[in-house]
Amino acid sequence: MNILVINCGSSSIKAAVVNNENGNFLLTMLIERVLDKPLIHINETAIDCPESGHEAVLNFSLPLIQDYLGAHELNGVGHRVVHGGDKFDAPVLIDETVENAIKEVSVLAPLHNPVNLLGITVARQIFDNLPHVAVFDTSFHQTMPKRAVAYALPKQLREKHELRRYGFHGTSHEYVAELAAAHLQTELNMVRIITCHLGSGASVAAVEYGRSVETSMGMTPLEGLIMGTRSGDLDPGILLHIAREEELSMNDLDQLLNKKSGLLGLSGISNDMRDIIEKSTVGDEDCRLALQVFTHRLRKYIGAYAAVMGGVDAIVFTGGIGENSPVVRHRATQRLDFLGAIINEDKNQDIKLSAEQPVQEFSMNHSRVKLLAIRTNEQFAIAKEAVRIIEEKTKVNTVPTIPIAVSGRHIHLTQEAVDALFGQGYELTEKAPLSQPGQFACNEQVTIVGPKNQIERVRVLGPTRSKNQLEISRTDEFFLGVDAPVRASGKVENTPGIKLVGPNGAYVMQEGVICAWRHIHMTPEDAQTFAVQDKDIVDVEVSNGLRPLTFGNVLVRVSPKYKLEMHIDTDEANAAELPRYSEGVLNKTERSAHLLKKKKRH
Repeated sequence: MNILVINCGSSSIKAAVVNNENGNFLLTMLIERVLDKPLIHINETAIDCPESGHEAVLNFSLPLIQDYLGAHELNGVGHRVVHGGDKFDAPVLIDETVENAIKEVSVLAPLHNPVNLLGITVARQIFDNLPHVAVFDTSFHQTMPKRAVAYALPKQLREKHELRRYGFHGTSHEYVAELAAAHLQTELNMVRIITCHLGSGASVAAVEYGRSVETSMGMTPLEGLIMGTRSGDLDPGILLHIAREEELSMNDLDQLLNKKSGLLGLSGISNDMRDIIEKSTVGDEDCRLALQVFTHRLRKYIGAYAAVMGGVDAIVFTGGIGENSPVVRHRATQRLDFLGAIINEDKNQDIKLSAEQPVQEFSMNHSRVKLLAIRTNEQFAIAKEAVRIIEEKTKVNTVPTIPIAVSGRHIHLTQEAVDALFGQGYELTEKAPLSQPGQFACNEQVTIVGPKNQIERVRVLGPTRSKNQLEISRTDEFFLGVDAPVRASGKVENTPGIKLVGPNGAYVMQEGVICAWRHIHMTPEDAQTFAVQDKDIVDVEVSNGLRPLTFGNVLVRVSPKYKLEMHIDTDEANAAELPRYSEGVLNKTERSAHLLKKKKRH
């Protein structure tokens, strides 16, 4: 498909027609000075626009696209939308309801969402025969846990004004994380990646096993790293102080923080890192300070996010600065040897990214953590997401339902643990078979002892395994006083341990306490029916509960030994108030494994 991608900004408009299969650009459009003297660049041609303002410029420029495409046909339109709030955790097909919802969350991004929405409204009028898809900067970060999104403000204010951290640049972070995993010849949900999107806007994300678990931007794009003209992290007391001392209005503060700070404020001369590096080399102390503060803050975030994930496998640099500045990459990766990230200075200096070579490594061969520069392509990513949504909405839904089982807290034990808890050479005894072939609930139970409380009569499941694994809910986690990460079964590295007590003694698990990643067991035949593959990430819609909802980020597990069934924990079942027998419908597939193989072929 050929997708028109529109990015309607506050003072400029970018558009391109992208082929979603090969990423080729059939047309590019850049409109500068939208509010003053608009100049339209289409491919190599410059055209003056007779009127200014977003609506007039869009109405004049968008009809020109088909003229320049010639025989090429448009199949859909993808729109970049900065803020999706809590309403959108994935791209959506646009209708009047979606437009109204985008308008409702515009209060969270008053500089971006209104013009994004205007671009949608005009484009839907001009290309009224095409499907339009909204792709949100914030949606990739909707997987962040509550601890990463909550601000320490009164609950009443947080709920009334939707005050929480959302994160941005999600399309870019997800795109380069997928390319990084492909470069490492693994799957995205098997690695921990720190992605650094560095441009006039800058942010860092911690992508743990395919899910965003932390990012530096917050409720607005102002939080986090130093940017071209944005301050980034700031003591909020400073705002109170300067507002009083300088008698600044709210608008004055807005202009100060968003337009006059960051690299521009520190250097006093430019918001462009290229200018700052050039001036710093000839002795400009303010530019030297700007460079030092920018890279110091970046390195601080990298270290913090490695700690959040309990380690890191790759650190990615992307965006205009990340892709093109060896100076910034060098300064940001200094002294990361303790993480296992060791820079190769020669490779760093020689990096030249291109469409043919979008990923280059600049770490030493013996570096455990790989340092990567990756060329981002948000327009291509938006085009692919638009095609996926269009195809899903137009295909006939003949997919059968998926039975849902609620999995209460339980534990899998090694023979070593069984011996310690029940006696040397003890064999687990079967109480009842489970739905998955060969699995059974045991008569045996144990007590789990956490730092705060203990839970008795926790059921052991058999047969024994090679690793101990205790699966609990979020409610259990807080009751016990442990910090259990969401993990796929078997991924117990860097997870907390816990004490177990049985009738014959105690045993201390060194690791293995997790909140199980909600997942679906499928046979290969089931996977073919649902058009998914092992380790794909999907959404499952459940409508037969008292509170219908969609479970996102559901892991697909495929084996001839499995039986079709989705497993969720008790907290998740309670959220939907599911009846005893429930079913779900698979309604979205990110196809992570499929995309990985596709990238390897290209």
